[in-house]
Amino acid sequence: MDVYEDPATWKPEPVRPRRQLIPQFLASVVFFPVFCGVFAAVFAVLLAIGLFTEALAIVSDRYERAFLRMMDRTAGRLLPLASWCVTWPELRHEGDTAFYRARVDKVVGNWTKRASAPAEPKKPKPPVECEIPLRAYRGVGGGYVAEVALAQGWELRPSDVRREVRLWWSAAS
Repeated sequence: MDVYEDPATWKPEPVRPRRQLIPQFLASVVFFPVFCGVFAAVFAVLLAIGLFTEALAIVSDRYERAFLRMMDRTAGRLLPLASWCVTWPELRHEGDTAFYRARVDKVVGNWTKRASAPAEPKKPKPPVECEIPLRAYRGVGGGYVAEVALAQGWELRPSDVRREVRLWWSAAS
């Protein structure tokens, strides 16, 4: 862990009370399908606009950059709306450190497997950076993510541990 970080932020998040999680889960069950429908509709509209304006994009690079910036901004505003949702595993395993340890081990192991894969010709290079979201390590804290990642060859990047832990594959350099 880096010295510039407050060690208190690397600890597990406090256990959320069940009386708070159950209504959040029920609201998630209703909200998330509606959210997916809205996201799909917005994506379809942007895709349709993009198809009709492809002729303009051929002529004007500025238009294409502006359209891509608008798409990024739209997705950037929509995606955080679902961050408050509670999933069934989160509801069932809130406060269960063994579950979150296994989850972190699996997530970091998958990223390690992807990053350590040999580069294939004419294929994208393996990822050298990753972000582990808070949802994966809520019950064990960012400190455990750092332990597991450092043991597997990752290096820490400046992170907001209350949202995500950013890692960099050190073997890539």
